[in-house]
Parts: sequence; structure tokens; C-alpha cells
Amino acid sequence: MRIQQMETFQAAIPLKKAFKTALRTVTVAETIVVKITCDNGITGWGEAPPTHVITGDTLASISYAINHVLKPNLIGKDLRDRECIWEVINQLIVGNTSAKAAVDMALYDCLSNYANTSLSHFLGGYHSTIETDYTVSVNGADEMADDAEGYVQNGFSILKVKVGKDLIETDIERIRAIRERVGPEVIIRLDANQGWKPKEAVRAIGKMEVLGLNIEFIEQPVLAHDIEGLKYVTENTQIPIMADESIFSAKDAKRVLEINAADLLNIKLMKAGGIHEALKIANLAAVYDVKCMVGSMIETKIGITAAAHFAASQPNVTFYDFDAPLMLAGDLIQGGITYEKSKIKLGERPGLGISRLNEEFIQRVM
Repeated sequence: MRIQQMETFQAAIPLKKAFKTALRTVTVAETIVVKITCDNGITGWGEAPPTHVITGDTLASISYAINHVLKPNLIGKDLRDRECIWEVINQLIVGNTSAKAAVDMALYDCLSNYANTSLSHFLGGYHSTIETDYTVSVNGADEMADDAEGYVQNGFSILKVKVGKDLIETDIERIRAIRERVGPEVIIRLDANQGWKPKEAVRAIGKMEVLGLNIEFIEQPVLAHDIEGLKYVTENTQIPIMADESIFSAKDAKRVLEINAADLLNIKLMKAGGIHEALKIANLAAVYDVKCMVGSMIETKIGITAAAHFAASQPNVTFYDFDAPLMLAGDLIQGGITYEKSKIKLGERPGLGISRLNEEFIQRVM
């Protein structure tokens, strides 16, 4: 089963509402879609959204990496020698993790189609249904409380609240407003997106603990490179701390795990360069008995379907952040995962279960 063709498409879908974090504001989900066709007719899909503030990838760099670096060197490769292919990918280019992820998930889609089984079963087959949270973007306290209440009324019992953009007191005001509006039963987790300094984070989290805001965990309170600062926060707070932007590779995870710098890990395919490296991170975390979340960037259902299948296949992945397609004003594909409020069903179709693209969102063939 040899790679015969690799096509790319640029797509864009508006968001229903602006997505705001401590790092950026997004109003349109842009992405590069990859379609790999093998000589036996099997096809696989992947995507890479540009998230330059986290991965450094732009539309231009993703397109160049795929079309001018990876594609010429992968055409003709036999997918049955898959470890050789991933070795080639990592030798060809440094960084460019989103571009690698798009190709990686398309290759896994082909492989699981070849095996005539869903990707989740191909990878391990642990869960058939998972539950996602819904993200509350950074806005004024009243608006965030309104949004949170609306998400709960729409069937979501887990909220991921963005913080870290303004003063700590403002963040606490927002969280209190949300907690008062949604009640004590709804799970609230926070994501600071590197927005605090270590001592600020400890002070903020300490106040939340005293106020009894009942926070499940807090993602990436400090700068990505500040592993010692992350460890300081973890050691000086009671609420569990999750490493996100600090971890791109298994080597990054090893450093965090060895010094107990975080209680939990967030794995994203766009950071890891795809499923191949994500599996290594999950397996390493399991050795340390550390639970993981699998999250995403602002992706379409292509990337989220791949991430959901990976997450559902791993026993130590117990948290899921796959709400991005629900934020979009349209669907880029036919097929893939399906949503029933907060529940995600993977389906039994081979591979990712994607049948075709919806052409209305394709801007150009690359």
C-alpha cells in the first residue's frame, strides 16, 4: 500500500462567536486540509490549523512544509513500513508540528481503513463514547456567566473557562459569576494559557481555594518554557495543575514528569506532530500514573475526529476538550464523529469515517 498522491486544500469557516484567550482572538477557523491517496484506492484525511502563538505554524509555513518538503519525500512510500515513514518525516523537518500532524492523521486514517476498522479500535479501542467540555471565552463577567448558563442549558455539564488575560481579581470575579450562575454541580476547569507568573498564579489559586469555587484543575498557569515555575505552582497549590503548552513531545513530557512539575498533562495532536508522538506521551504518562486530557486548537471536525479517536483509545486519557466544531458556523466534512449535546460518538466506520469535503468552505486547492 504505497502513497500515490497527496493533495492540499485551504479552507475557512466563520465562528459563531469570537473565541478569546489570554493569547489570541479567533473569528474564523482557517485550516490546511490534506488528502492522501494510496495505490490501492484507500484515502486518508488530515488537517492543520495555523496557531502561530502556540506552535509557530502559519498557513504559508504549513502549506510549504507539506507540499515542498514532506510530499516529495513520501510519495511512493509503503504505509506498511509505517515506522520508517515517521522516521523520515521527523528527519526531513524540525518543528512544523501542525503540518506533521495533518500528514500523520491522514496516514493513520489510511492505515485503519486498510485494516477495515475504526481508528480508535486500530489504536486500542478503549471507549466508544466520550464527553467533551465547552469553552467559555474571556469576556466581561456577566457575558461569561450568560455564555456558561447557555452552554449548561444546551446539555454541557463541564465548562472550561479561559482566564489569565487581565488582573487576577478580574479573573476571580468572572469565575465567581459563572459559579453562581451555573450552580455547584457543574464542573469548572480553568485555562490560563500562560497568563500568570508563578507567584501570581499561587496567589490567584489560593484565593480560589479559600472562596470554595470548586475548580477541577487549572491548565498552564505560567509560560511554556518555565518548567521550574510550573513546578512551583504545582507544589504550592491544592487544585491540580495541568501542563499544556509546556509539552510538545515525549521528551518534554519526560522532563515535566521526572520533576513532578504538573499533576496532569494535556496532549494535542497539533503540538505533538500527530498521533505517533501523542501515543508516546500518553504511554509515558501512564508509567508515571498521570492522567491526561486530549485537547485541540480551533480545528474543524477532521482534526477533532482524529483527536477523539486517539483519546478514546487510551485508558489514561480521562479528560476531553473537543468543542471546537460546535463553535463553527458550518461543517467542513461529511462523516466523522457525531455530537449528542456533550457526548461524542466515534462510530464504527473504518478509519476516521470521513466521506467527503463540503466544497462551500474550500477557498483554494494548493
